[in-house]
Amino acid sequence: MPSKNTSLLPVASCLIAATLWGVFWYPLRLLEGMGVSGLWASIMIYTATMIPLIPGLWIHRSGFSGRLIMLSLIGLSAGWANLGFILAMLEGNVVRGLLLFYLSPVWTVLLGMLILDEHLTRLAWSSIVLAMVGAIIMLGQPGSSVMIPTDSADFLAISAGFAFAVMNVLIRKSGDIPIVLKMGTTCLGVLVLSITGLVILPMPVPVLSQSMLILASGVGCIGMLAMIYTAQYGVTNLPVHRSAVIFLFEIVAGAASAALLTNELISSKEWAGGGMVILAAWLTAMDSIQARNNLSQSK
Repeated sequence: MPSKNTSLLPVASCLIAATLWGVFWYPLRLLEGMGVSGLWASIMIYTATMIPLIPGLWIHRSGFSGRLIMLSLIGLSAGWANLGFILAMLEGNVVRGLLLFYLSPVWTVLLGMLILDEHLTRLAWSSIVLAMVGAIIMLGQPGSSVMIPTDSADFLAISAGFAFAVMNVLIRKSGDIPIVLKMGTTCLGVLVLSITGLVILPMPVPVLSQSMLILASGVGCIGMLAMIYTAQYGVTNLPVHRSAVIFLFEIVAGAASAALLTNELISSKEWAGGGMVILAAWLTAMDSIQARNNLSQSK
């Protein structure tokens, strides 16, 4: 009988999640066109996502015992990964934001070395250097040798990718946690950070309309719930290094949907730098697979 890690279901789950996340920017921009800012859109969508999770959270409430601090850290890192991603998609270029977000496998390797005491191979160091060069190419300003993000969307995408890496390392360190708890803490993390943002930077309450509520509720109860579940299921049942490679399909979905639905263009410089980031993520995953195979053979 094939093990969970070799099953096609987790792979298909990751592909579904990557596709959904890759096109998630579109309903966000529809809501923005209705007068809903990124913070208010996050609150509306994740509130709608949270409601169906309440029964499951109640059933598994004993899982919070002794894990409250860890789950809080996971919730905050996942919250910023999601919220930062949403804001980056609204404020900047879709494909550029996705490419910068996917520096996350490199951050995961570095955090694994610092927090999990994992040792880096030559290939791992090479992938880090490659990703950094790619980022410099993407973010370098004309006539300047300094790497400077062009706007807040770049900062949001990079920091969201870093938060995503922190979340992955924390989940790896925390052990087995029911998926519904991880989903619930993710939603709570986004809501807490979004509400905090509105307290610091008050924004007008959007004038609610039936179409706005239907769209936000549908994206939350159906789209976001499916996105979080498929991503969590895939990561839970696949080694992280393999799911990281599959999630790169999000860039393909984002690029295709942006080309079809917007007039956004990506320069050759950004494609070159982004290609280096993608290659670095792939090399990072291949290095992790090789290391795991070597460990299995030594047993």
